[in-house]
Amino acid sequence: MTPAPVAAGRNTKSAVGLSRVGLKGFQAAGIACGIKAAAGAKDLALIYSAVPAQVAGLFTKNRVKAAPVLATRKRVRRGLCQALIVNSGNANACTGERGLRDAEAMAQLTARALHIPHQHVLVSSTGVIGRPLPLERIEGGISSLVGQLSPEGFPDAAEAIMTTDTRPKMVIEQVAFAGGEVTILGMAKGAGMIHPQLATMLAFIMTDAQVEAAALSALLHEGVQSTFHRITVDGDTSTNDMVLLMANGAAAHGALHPGDGGFRPFKEALFTVMDQLAQAIVRDGEGRTKVVTIVVRGAKNTREAERVAFRVAHSPLVKTAFFGQDPNWGRIMAAVGDAGVSFDPGEVSIFFDDVLVVEHGVSAPGGGEEKQRRVLQQEELTVTIDLHAGSSQASVLTTDLSYDYVKINASYHT
Repeated sequence: MTPAPVAAGRNTKSAVGLSRVGLKGFQAAGIACGIKAAAGAKDLALIYSAVPAQVAGLFTKNRVKAAPVLATRKRVRRGLCQALIVNSGNANACTGERGLRDAEAMAQLTARALHIPHQHVLVSSTGVIGRPLPLERIEGGISSLVGQLSPEGFPDAAEAIMTTDTRPKMVIEQVAFAGGEVTILGMAKGAGMIHPQLATMLAFIMTDAQVEAAALSALLHEGVQSTFHRITVDGDTSTNDMVLLMANGAAAHGALHPGDGGFRPFKEALFTVMDQLAQAIVRDGEGRTKVVTIVVRGAKNTREAERVAFRVAHSPLVKTAFFGQDPNWGRIMAAVGDAGVSFDPGEVSIFFDDVLVVEHGVSAPGGGEEKQRRVLQQEELTVTIDLHAGSSQASVLTTDLSYDYVKINASYHT
C-alpha cells in the first residue's frame, strides 16, 4: 500500500536553493567542452541515475528529425534508462549517416565512462542544424562530466543545455508522505521556435518516485496537453525537441499506482513542474517584451477554441501590435475569422484584460483607445475572445514579436 500524503505537503522551488533540495539517486553535471563559440560557455550536460530508471518520452512531430531524436526514441520504447547526455551549440540534425553514428557514439562513450549498458543512455542535442558534431571534443568532455557528477550539479546541467535562452529553467516540487517525501525536478531549454508540436524545446524531468513506465507515459501525454502544448512563441517546430520523464524509485515509499491515494498529489506536483517550465519558456521568449494569454471561450468544442487561440497567437500582425502597444483589435478579428472555425462574426466579443474592446463584432461603446492602450502597456495581459457559439474554451500563452526577435534570428547561424 502506498502511504497517504501528509496534508499540505507540497513544496515548490524554482532557481533559488535548488542545489539544496534532495533528488534521491540522481546526479548531474554541466561543463564547457568547446562546442559553442563563446569561450567558457557550458555546452555539455550529463544526468545520471544510480539505478536504472523507468522512462517515458515525447518527441518532435517535425518529419525532419535529428539523429539524437531517432536514437533516443528507440531507447525510450524499452522503458528503461540510466543516463542522459546532452550537448548544446550543435543540433546534429540533417547530418545523414554520420549524424546517426555520432549520436550512437555519444551513448557508447557515456556508457563506457559510467560502466552501464549503452542501451540505457539517452542522447539529446540542440543548436545549429546541418553541421557535424565535434565528437572529439564531446569525447573529452564526457570523462570530465563523469568526474564532476554531483547531487548539486543540476543548475550546471540546466545552464549547459541553453542556446538562445537568457537564463536556466529549473523547477522542483516535493510531495510529503507519511514515510518520507517524493521529489520531482524538471529542467528545460527553449526561447524560440516554440510551437505546440514541442518546438525547439528540451525538457527533462526526474523523480525519485517509483512509477511504472506505462503510468509515466500516460502522465506525460496528459500533462503535455495542458502545458507544453499550450505555449507558442513563433509557431515554428524544430528537429530536435523532446520531453523525457524519468523515475528511479529511490525515495523511501512504495510504488505509486493510478487510483492509489498518493498518486493524485504526485500527478498534481508533476503537472505543476511541467506548467512552470512551460511558462518559463514563454517568459524567456526571444526578444519578447510581452507575455500574453489568449483565452477563447464560447466555442463549439475545445478543438475549435484551440484553433482560434493559436491562430491569434501566431499572427505576426497581432504580435507586432502587442509589441507596439497598438490597440488594433481589427487584426485579432481578422485572425479569428481565418481560423477555419464556424461562428457568427456579429456575436464576437473581445476583452483586453477586463476592458471590453469589441461587442457584437464591432467597436464597443465606452472601450476607448486610452483604456485599451493602458492594458497593452503592461508586461503581462490577457486577451479574451468570446465567440458566443458554444460552451467550450481554451487558452494559449504567447509573446509579442519585437525588433530583437528579428535580430536574434537574423544572425543565429553565424
